[in-house]
Amino acid sequence: MSLKLKIAILIFRAVPLAVRRAVFSGLARLGYYLLVKHKLIVLHNLTRAFPEKSPAEIERIAKGSYRSFALVVAEFSEIARLNPDNIHQWVHFQGLEHYDEAIRKGKGVLLFSGHFGNWEIGNAALAIARKPLIFIYRILDSAFLEEAITYVRASCGNISLDKEKAMLPMIHSLKKGATISILIDQNVAHYEGIFIDFFGRPACTTSGLALLALYTGAPVLPVFTTRMPDGKYLMEIGAEVAIRNTGNRDADVRENTQSFTGIIEEHIRKYPEQWLWLHQRWKTKLCQARSSG
Repeated sequence: MSLKLKIAILIFRAVPLAVRRAVFSGLARLGYYLLVKHKLIVLHNLTRAFPEKSPAEIERIAKGSYRSFALVVAEFSEIARLNPDNIHQWVHFQGLEHYDEAIRKGKGVLLFSGHFGNWEIGNAALAIARKPLIFIYRILDSAFLEEAITYVRASCGNISLDKEKAMLPMIHSLKKGATISILIDQNVAHYEGIFIDFFGRPACTTSGLALLALYTGAPVLPVFTTRMPDGKYLMEIGAEVAIRNTGNRDADVRENTQSFTGIIEEHIRKYPEQWLWLHQRWKTKLCQARSSG
């Protein structure tokens, strides 16, 4: 760990958590009003996703989404302090029996989720409650932030694996019984995924999870770490998702990807203010895929 990172972590931790939460929440509110372009993206996404909601309700959810992400940032360094003795002060688990059953199958486990609630604390909590996992992510442009995030994630034993050219390493890891955690709720280029329905609109989505499930037979489980009114988190691990495997590869990949995405959408609809609406989820258009065909 670099000296600059050590100093930054010491300074960050010196600020009480309650103060950090308040400061970052305040910055989020400020950003909502000042960064007009991003605000319009959020409001547009929400209006298209929830046409039945009033403008006042849309704005409430939008502000809540900003605050939710701000809390992820404010709480991130706390991950390095989590341990078996204090994890219950942060997270309540529900559905660990589903995860244990999946592990016993001996084919590795595929967990999927989205940028919802506090997915980072969720990964750390599961590593502490059971065993470390492999988290698939995109390397950040900032070398300093990349080092910081990788260091904090590793404090609980979790391994960060760059999504670029990750398919073979993931297959090998699953064969060894590893758990792999993947966030599948972000937009991808037309040549990297397939279009499925997400909140009533075609959304280009990674097909990697479906391909892994079909090739390895590893059980696939949804997991969500939802922020509760008391500030603690509820980590819900769902039952194993049934995988369609008819032998028609393209149809199976599409059907399974739609199934996974539908589960994510269902959870977001319950707690819309905890999803990252700022992301341009529908950026890739169907016409881009058609024009390249």
